[in-house]
Amino acid sequence: MVKPIKVLMVCLGNICRSPLAEGILKSKIQNQNVIVDSAGTGAYHIGKLPDPRSIEVAKKHGIDITDQKARKISKADLDTFDFIFVMDESNYRNVLMMATNETQSAKISMIMKTIYPREDISVPDPYYGGDNGFEQVYQMLDEACDVIVNKINA
Repeated sequence: MVKPIKVLMVCLGNICRSPLAEGILKSKIQNQNVIVDSAGTGAYHIGKLPDPRSIEVAKKHGIDITDQKARKISKADLDTFDFIFVMDESNYRNVLMMATNETQSAKISMIMKTIYPREDISVPDPYYGGDNGFEQVYQMLDEACDVIVNKINA
């Protein structure tokens, strides 16, 4: 049996950006041998559903993320997952600090580098913004997930 490819999406609280990224990638993956999960660098919302605005924007695009529950990233995740995509520079630094070796460090990247490899573009946290911020985040993640799917299927 072929070992599944495991992808982890990471943001701060695991209720806005990373659940959207998880849901979008799951909806695009044709390869059944891919596992997608999400986590936060903070423990603020453990066990809670994604933000209602993330649920709503996903639903608007035909994706149901109401089966997700927030969790905090663990050191074990750095061994378990093949790709760890973070949403912004702060999350990147926090996850990178957890790495204990080069193999773990090499798995961690900012998700927008999939589209703009030479730039440090963050996916903005829409939590304190208006509803339009969630749509903007959705569009950014949708585009990045297209690139990730192509990379996985290659």
